[in-house]
Amino acid sequence: MDIVIPLFERFEPLDAIGPYEILGYVPGARVRFVAPEPGRVTDGLGALSVEVSTRYSEVDACDVLLVPGGHGAAALVADPDFLGWVRAVHATTRFTTSVCTGSLVLGAAGLLKGLTATTHWGAADALESHGATYTAERVVRHESERIITSAGVSSGIDMAVRLAALLTDDITAQAIQLCTEYDPQPPFDSGSLAKAPAAVVERTRTLG
Repeated sequence: MDIVIPLFERFEPLDAIGPYEILGYVPGARVRFVAPEPGRVTDGLGALSVEVSTRYSEVDACDVLLVPGGHGAAALVADPDFLGWVRAVHATTRFTTSVCTGSLVLGAAGLLKGLTATTHWGAADALESHGATYTAERVVRHESERIITSAGVSSGIDMAVRLAALLTDDITAQAIQLCTEYDPQPPFDSGSLAKAPAAVVERTRTLG
């Protein structure tokens, strides 16, 4: 089972590494990173560099394509070669998925037209500019199109656990959840736009 995660300069680290941690435990799965060019790719926070040996254009098929987001995703949205690759690989996948603003890449590739989809709340308008209808749900699956989108950053872990169940079975997915001790108990109830106080929302706009 081949799971491919494209990385790019200024990717959001948890978008990629969270799902990688979950999907790496799927029995029989090989998770690999690809990039526009082989070499070091640095995350959007600036301190995490990942050595990627495979150019995305070397991959012509996979079972799962997972596109993370981050500030650098804007370059992919404007890259016709990368978008063409996404469309071509999507034709071969069991599931094509995104985390955070990775959904803008799927949208720009034309894969979300007429579909509900999710992304980071700050990118809702950008998502809809690609013909999708934004929903604040944490994970959105369209079975017939084989597409799953997830909201901002940490939601990629939720999506990956659900994806693990689809690739294997519920017991295996729950075992992976237990193995990684994924049992969120946040100290504050401000993890969604609907629940966050106005002062928190305003402070968020000054970050990153």
